[in-house]
Amino acid sequence: MSVIPKFIAEVSSNHSCDLNRALEFIDTAAAIGCDAVKFQLFKIEQLFAPVILAQSENHRKRKEWELPLAFLPHLYQRCREKNIEFSCTPFYLEAVQELLPYVDFYKIASYELLWDELLIKCVETGKPVIVSTGMAILPEINHAIEVMHNAGGKALALLHCVSAYPTLAQDCNLAAIATIREATGVPLGWSDHTVDPAVIYRAINHWGAEYIEFHLDLDANGAEYASGHCWLPQQMAEVIATVKRGFSADGNGLKQPSASELADRDWRADPRDGLRPMQKIRDEWEQR
Repeated sequence: MSVIPKFIAEVSSNHSCDLNRALEFIDTAAAIGCDAVKFQLFKIEQLFAPVILAQSENHRKRKEWELPLAFLPHLYQRCREKNIEFSCTPFYLEAVQELLPYVDFYKIASYELLWDELLIKCVETGKPVIVSTGMAILPEINHAIEVMHNAGGKALALLHCVSAYPTLAQDCNLAAIATIREATGVPLGWSDHTVDPAVIYRAINHWGAEYIEFHLDLDANGAEYASGHCWLPQQMAEVIATVKRGFSADGNGLKQPSASELADRDWRADPRDGLRPMQKIRDEWEQR
């Protein structure tokens, strides 16, 4: 029997370097039914090569998107209070240790999939690691899994992902979830950039996605919202509620009357004459 997937709200850079806003993301993620909330820890000087920063103002402006280290203990504490897991993506090697006291699991971004040293450092902490696979081909994915297994990684999961912001439904290639699962033997999920409920439902109900990661914004004012790949709270709240309601319909698999239909069993056609209800009920009516 399948299980309800784990929903992970990706804050990305929509926190605007505002601690109160970052805490509100945690409160909102918990309120709409998420299991985890994820931030990103990067420093642009350790994210882009000097030649890129020297020539691109747009890349230099991402300095405004950095998550202050001082936020981490506050974010961790709020997650504990809200009974939601805290995760973060490290984008430089020292970030792995900086995050270690706080994160419940590490998340590796698609762009860092090829960086063996980062994979190894995350795995060596002993904490679970989830890796996005956008743009990757199977040999690259298999290599990453081999690297992590050789480093002692056990609690591993992968997310099929399309690194386009936003992603069109026809470009999602959700069938790759099954392909990657068969090739690697690890749990698979879907990292969404579509803001399309139909894609989420298909990933879960047909392809068995065990994780759903999505980009969240609070109010359409986040730094990344204009790109078109971020969900607003009510949009995702409806999706999560629908998914959980659907799973609640699975039952225990035993074919037996539900409590709600027991009263109608004796109102079925009596096999002796094909008339409703059963003779027992007719007798009771005759005695009225």
